[in-house]
Amino acid sequence: MARSIALAYSGGLDTSIIIPWLKERYPGCEVHAVAGDVGQGADELAGLEDKAAKSGAASCYVADCRRPFVEEVIWPCLMAGAIYERRYLLGTSMARPILARAQVEYAREVGADAVCHGCTGKGNDQVRFELAYMALAPDLEIIAPWREWDIKSREDAIDYASARNIPLKVTKEKIYSRDRNLWHISHEGGRIEDPAAPPADDAWMLTVDPKDAPDQAETVTIGFERGVPVSVDGASLDPVALIERLNGIAARHGVGRITILENRLVGMKSRGQYETPGGTVLYEAMSALQALVLERDLMHLHDTLAHRFAELVYYGKWFTPEREALEAFFRKANELTSGQATVELYKGRASALSATSPYALFSEDLATFGESHGYSQSDAGGFIRLYGLPARVAAAVRR
Repeated sequence: MARSIALAYSGGLDTSIIIPWLKERYPGCEVHAVAGDVGQGADELAGLEDKAAKSGAASCYVADCRRPFVEEVIWPCLMAGAIYERRYLLGTSMARPILARAQVEYAREVGADAVCHGCTGKGNDQVRFELAYMALAPDLEIIAPWREWDIKSREDAIDYASARNIPLKVTKEKIYSRDRNLWHISHEGGRIEDPAAPPADDAWMLTVDPKDAPDQAETVTIGFERGVPVSVDGASLDPVALIERLNGIAARHGVGRITILENRLVGMKSRGQYETPGGTVLYEAMSALQALVLERDLMHLHDTLAHRFAELVYYGKWFTPEREALEAFFRKANELTSGQATVELYKGRASALSATSPYALFSEDLATFGESHGYSQSDAGGFIRLYGLPARVAAAVRR
C-alpha cells in the first residue's frame, strides 16, 4: 500500500477531489501535490498551496516549467511542423511530458513511493502521464483514481466535492473541461461534444470573435535563428515573453480558433475547441521560412516525418528513442532556417506575406519566365524523356 503519493495537481475539479479520496482510500498516507507552471496564468495558480492544504495535502509545490516547456518541447514541435490530424497544434499534448517530469522530480524529493494523476480512463492524458512515469521512474506505483473509484461523471465529482466543502469554479450548468498553458487553451465537455452542434460561443476565452476583430489588418515579423524564434518586429525576446507577445497580438484578431473532431489514442472520436493564437502565427511564419531555405527533397522528407513526430507527441511517446532521433533530424534539417517571415493577421486568419533569409535557395534567374542565364530550357526535353521512360515502357507492354 502506498505510504506517500505525489499527485499531479491543478486545483481543478478532478485533482481537488483526488486528495481526500486518496486519504480515504489509503488511510494514513501522505499526499504531496505538485503543480507545474506551464503558463496557465496567475488566476489558475493563485492560492493552490492553500487550497491543497485545506483539501488534506501534506505539501504543495509549484514548479516553474515555462522555459523548459518552450525550449525543450514547443520549439522542437515547431521545427518539425508537427500537426495532429491536419489541424491540432498539440497544445495539451506538448505540456504533459514536462509536467510529468516535474512530478517525478518532486516525488523523489519527498520520498514518495507512488505517483497519481487525475486523468480519466477515456482520455489521452492518462497514457501521456503514465508513459512518462514508466520512462522516468519505473519503480514508482501508479495510481489512477478515475479507473478505480465509483465517480462516473463530472456531475458526480461536483457532488463529491460539495459534500466535502471543496470550492470549485465549475458548475453543472457550465461544465466545460479546460486545459490552459502558454501555447493554448482547450475546451471540452458539455454541448461542445455534439458534432451536429455549432461551436459553443461561450467557451472561447483567449481570442475575440473574428467577426468582431479589427477591420484593419496587422502585420507581425518573426525572426528565427536555426529554426528557433528569437524576435518579434525586431525586438529580441526570451522564449516565454515571445509567445506571450504573439498571443496578445493574434488574440485580438481572432486568430487561432479551431473546432475539431479528433481520434483519441484509446479509440473513440471526441470533439473539442482549441485556441492557439501565437502558435498559429509561429507555424505560419516557420512554414514560409522553411519553404525558402530547405532543399526540395529534404523538405519533402521533413514533411513526411512531421506526421510521425506529431503522432509521437499526441500518443505520449516523448521520452522514447524514436522521438529523440526524430528531433535530432529536425534540428539538423533546420540548421539554416534563419531569417525573417512576415505574417498578416486579419479577421481570424494568419497569412504569411513574405520571408527573407541569407540562406534562401530561391534564384530569380532560375525561376523567371524571362531570359535565364543559368538554365537552358532545351535541357528539359531530355530530362522529361528519361523521367517518363518507365511509364512509356509500361504503356508499350500494356498495348
